[in-house]
Formats: sequence, structure tokens, C-alpha cells
Amino acid sequence: MMIRINKLSLKIKKAEILKEININFEKGKIHGLIGRNGSGKTILMKCICGFIKPTEGTIFVANKQIGKECDFPNSVGIIIETPGFIPYYSGYRNLKLLADLNRKIDKEKIRNTMQMVGLDPDLKRHVKKYSLGMRQRLGLAQAIMENPDLLILDEPMNGLDKDGVADMRKYLLNLKEQGKTILIASHSAEDIEILCDTVCEMDKGVLTKVKGW
Repeated sequence: MMIRINKLSLKIKKAEILKEININFEKGKIHGLIGRNGSGKTILMKCICGFIKPTEGTIFVANKQIGKECDFPNSVGIIIETPGFIPYYSGYRNLKLLADLNRKIDKEKIRNTMQMVGLDPDLKRHVKKYSLGMRQRLGLAQAIMENPDLLILDEPMNGLDKDGVADMRKYLLNLKEQGKTILIASHSAEDIEILCDTVCEMDKGVLTKVKGW
């Protein structure tokens, strides 16, 4: 299993945000999360990433307990909410700064990743002048450029036009073929139907298995 979640609950003040979630996500599959805004999808993803500490329960990613054996998963690419970039730098320069933190990849890998998601690495335009769709592509580039084993993607199709959505679906399916594990939250029933091997629904902090279990 790539992700194992056992009796996970989260309370903020007196509000129950997540309610005793038990779920395992297998390696090499695309797992979908559906549910209305405020249902708990994004909070669950943040818990898996180690950004929020749950009140109770355990999360294991690649057999390591988050918050105990490691603060964050070791090999994960993330898009949660709107990806943040330095607005007055180009897309390439933003990715180069991020890549320099871990020093896992070289300039050529950054360039190739940008081209793969449909961005020009030589474009000098500052990110603040990017369209929403271009920002989403850049967000995907930062998530995948270091070749992580796990991708956690919260509404990755936001702002993409029809061609962009088709490109993104094709790319995610290709990553699955490479053995990557993907957890994706989407409001699009078509995205979920096309991409996902399993589907869960969040409603008021309760997770229910819907498809593929």
C-alpha cells in the first residue's frame, strides 16, 4: 500500500472536520476523491502531506508514519489549492529555485518537464502575467519534476481549457503506467470516470467508498 489511514479524526475547536477515516490506497493506481466544497477533501490531503496534524489516528505513506517517522512523505509531488510562485520571476526561474533546494535534478530536466506540460522554458514572462491555465501547468511541472512516487493533486484541472484538460488526463494516465500513485480531488465527474481506478466520497468529514474497492 502507498497510503494507509487508520481511525483518522480531526477536531478544530469543537468542530469535527474529519471523522474516523479508515482507508488504504494501493500503489500504481489513480484514486479519486469527490465531494462538495468544505466536505474535508483538501484537509485530508493536507493531513496525508503532513501539513496538518490530526487529533487522532495514524497515516502511513510508503510504510513510514507521518508525524512520527517523518514529518512529510519522502517522495511526493503536491498541488493543493492555488500553487504559489514568486510573481515577478519567470516560470523556469521559479522551478529552478525549487529544484535547487533538493538538488535532485538538473536544468535539462526542468526544461523537459516544462515542455512536457505545455510550457515554454524560454518564456521570459513573469508568472504574475500567466493565465490561470498556465499557472496550473506550472503547478503540475513543480509537482512532477523530481519524479515522485506519489502525486497528491487537489483540483489540478482548474483553469485549463479543453485541450489542456485532455493533455492533463493523458499525462496522468501515462504516469500511472509508469507505476506512480495518484490521489486526485476533482469536481468533474468526467475526470473521475476517465482517470480513477477507485473513488471515495467525502461528506461532512466522513469518507465513503464509492467505486473500485
